[in-house]
Amino acid sequence: MSDRFPVYGLFIDPALGRVGMTEKEAVAKGLNVLTATRRMSQIGRAKEMGETLGFAKLLVDADADTDLILGAAILGPGGDEIVNMLAAFMYSGLPCRRYPKSVLVHPTISELMPWILDSLKPVESSVG
Repeated sequence: MSDRFPVYGLFIDPALGRVGMTEKEAVAKGLNVLTATRRMSQIGRAKEMGETLGFAKLLVDADADTDLILGAAILGPGGDEIVNMLAAFMYSGLPCRRYPKSVLVHPTISELMPWILDSLKPVESSVG
């Protein structure tokens, strides 16, 4: 089962969804990691819903040949749902730069992903 990613949702308030590696795990494996975090208070739909508590964090392999999503955590409205979309994207093996080409319904919480991809930065402890 080494080809599977850990994925789960906690049906709490706000909801939590997680998939793949944590930042600590990715760095421990010696991967060059890009990461970005976006607060729910920056997401239009979350503001409309009055549910701005939480964040989304994304980890990406900085290797230009792969550019794969390594993991994600979403704490906030829809986090337990959005994680399924990210898991499907990870299983597809597509580079994350393809994600913004997806047409997403507006306004939704899931449309935060193209914004978060635009703010990826290297994790300092993973840069050689």
